[in-house]
Amino acid sequence: MDIADQQPAERLSRRQRREDRKVQRRPTGAPPPLPRELGKSGRFWLSMTALFVLILIIVAVTGSGAMRITQLDTWILEGFARVRTALLTDLTEAYSTLGTRISVRILRWGIIIALIVFRRWRHLVVFVGSIIVLETIVGAIALIFYRPRPLNVEILVGWSGPSLPSRTVASLAITLIGITYTLIVPGKPRETAKWVIGVLVSLYALALLYLAANNPSDVVFGAILGIGVGVMAFRMFTPNEVFPVAYGKGKAAHLDVGGRRGEAIKQAIDEQLGLRVTALKPVGLEASGGSSPVRVTVLDDEGERHLFAKVFAKTHVRSDRWYKLGRTILYGGLEDESSFKTVRRIVEYEDHMLRLMRDAGIRIAKPYGIVEITPEAEYMLITEFFDGAEEIGKSEIDEGIIDQGLDLVLKMWDAGLAHRDLKPANLMVRDGELLLIDTGFAQVRPSPWRQAIDLANMMLVLGLRSDAQTVYERALEVFTPDEVAEAFAATHGIASPSQLRSELKGDQRDLVDEFRSLAPTRRRIPIQVWSFKRVLVTIGVVLISLLAFGLVAGNARIL
Repeated sequence: MDIADQQPAERLSRRQRREDRKVQRRPTGAPPPLPRELGKSGRFWLSMTALFVLILIIVAVTGSGAMRITQLDTWILEGFARVRTALLTDLTEAYSTLGTRISVRILRWGIIIALIVFRRWRHLVVFVGSIIVLETIVGAIALIFYRPRPLNVEILVGWSGPSLPSRTVASLAITLIGITYTLIVPGKPRETAKWVIGVLVSLYALALLYLAANNPSDVVFGAILGIGVGVMAFRMFTPNEVFPVAYGKGKAAHLDVGGRRGEAIKQAIDEQLGLRVTALKPVGLEASGGSSPVRVTVLDDEGERHLFAKVFAKTHVRSDRWYKLGRTILYGGLEDESSFKTVRRIVEYEDHMLRLMRDAGIRIAKPYGIVEITPEAEYMLITEFFDGAEEIGKSEIDEGIIDQGLDLVLKMWDAGLAHRDLKPANLMVRDGELLLIDTGFAQVRPSPWRQAIDLANMMLVLGLRSDAQTVYERALEVFTPDEVAEAFAATHGIASPSQLRSELKGDQRDLVDEFRSLAPTRRRIPIQVWSFKRVLVTIGVVLISLLAFGLVAGNARIL
C-alpha cells in the first residue's frame, strides 16, 4: 500500500486517540468554568441607564420630545392632585422624610461604621466611591438641563434646585443598594432585601409625585441612576465569589469553595487534568494567609485519592502587593523582591519553585498542574497531598528529623534558593521523613541575609520540639560556627513567620538567646535599611493618602 494511502487512516487514529483523552480544551468563545459577569439584573440596570442617558442626549441635541414629556408629566401629576386628602397628605409628608438629607446621612454613616467594624475595606471604598460618582453625575445633569420643578400643580413640600434627575430618589436608592451589597449575605436574604428596596423606593417615588416635588420622568430617571450605579459598582468591584459578605471567623484570603465556585472547580479539574472530583474540603486555614488551601478528593484509574490545591484570586494579588509595600516602608531591605502583578504570575511562580526544589533533591509535594477557573482572575495549583503526615509541631522528632531539616537548608543554599516561610505549619513529618510544603514565598538567588534567616528559622522550629544544644551540635556537622552565628545575628522577631514567633512566645525557653549563647559572638545584623526606593515609596504613600483623605473630606457633605 502506498504511504499516501496510509496517511488518512493514520490521521484518523491519532485524532481518535486524542478524542479518547480525558483532558479537554476549551474552544474559543466558550465560557470558562466560573465566568465573571454583571448578571441579568446588572445588565438590565446598565441598559436602562444607557437608555435614559441616550434619551437625554437626543432631547438636548434635537429639542424634540421635551414638550411631550412635560405634558405627560403634568397630566400624571394632575391625576395625583385630584386624589389628595388631608390624611393622605399627612402620611406622604411623613414618609417623604425617608429621603431627606439627614435621614440618608444617618443611613450612610451607619453603613460606613458597620463596614469599618467588620473590616470590609473593599466594600467601604466601593460604597463611598459609588456615592461620589453618583452625586457628580446628578450634579452635572442638573446643571446641563436645569429642568424646573412641576408646573401648574401645587407643590406641597419644600424644594430647592433643578428637578432632573430627582436627587433625593437617586441618593436613597444607592444608599439602600449599599446596605444590600455590603451588609446582607448573598442568597435568599439578599434577594428578599432587593424586593424590600424596590417597595421602599417605589413608595417614596409615589410620595414625591403625590406631593408634586418632582416630575415623574425625573423620579424614574433618579431611581434608575441610583440603582444602576450602585448595582454595577458592587457587581464589578466586589463580586460575591471574590469578596463575599459573611459573618463569623475567617481570613479574607480564604475563598468559599462551595456553591457556584465549588462546581466550577470540579468542572475545571475534570476538563483540564482529566480527574473527576468527588469532594472539596478546606484544610490548614489557620496557618494560611496568602491563598485558599483545599484538599481535593479525586477518582481516576488508580482509585480514590487526595490531592492538595491552592486557590488564587485577584484578592491575593492585592494582598501581596499591600503586604510587600507595607513591609518595604517599615523594614526597608527586609522584603527583597517585587510584588506580583497578576494572578497568573503568582500560580506560575509557585509551580516553578516547586519544580526547582524537586530538581534540587528537596522532598516537596509533586506538582500536577495549573487549573484555570476564571481567566486572569482565579487559578488553582494542584499538587500531591501528604496523606498521613502531621505538622512538625505536633510530632515527636529525633536526630534523624533534625538532620533532614538542616540538610534541607543546605540543599537550598547549594541550589541558590530560599524558602522564606519556614515555620511549623510548612514542615510535615511522615514515617520518619521530613516534608516541605508551600513555596509561595520562595526566592531564586536570595540575599545572604535571607539564606541566613532560613537557617535560623529552621533551627528554631527544630528547637521547639527538642532543645537548642542538640540542634546546635547537629548543625555544626553541616554548617560552620560562623554561619550559625551569622544566622542568629540576623534574626529579629519580624524576620520569622508569625506562627513561629507565636510559638516562640508560648515556649518557656528563650531559644533565640540560647542559640546565640552557643554560637560564637557576632554583632547583630540590622534590618532597617534606608534606600532611595524606600524613601520614595514612603513619601508617595503619604502623599496619596493625603490626597485620598482630601477627596473624601471634600465630598463629606454628600455622605
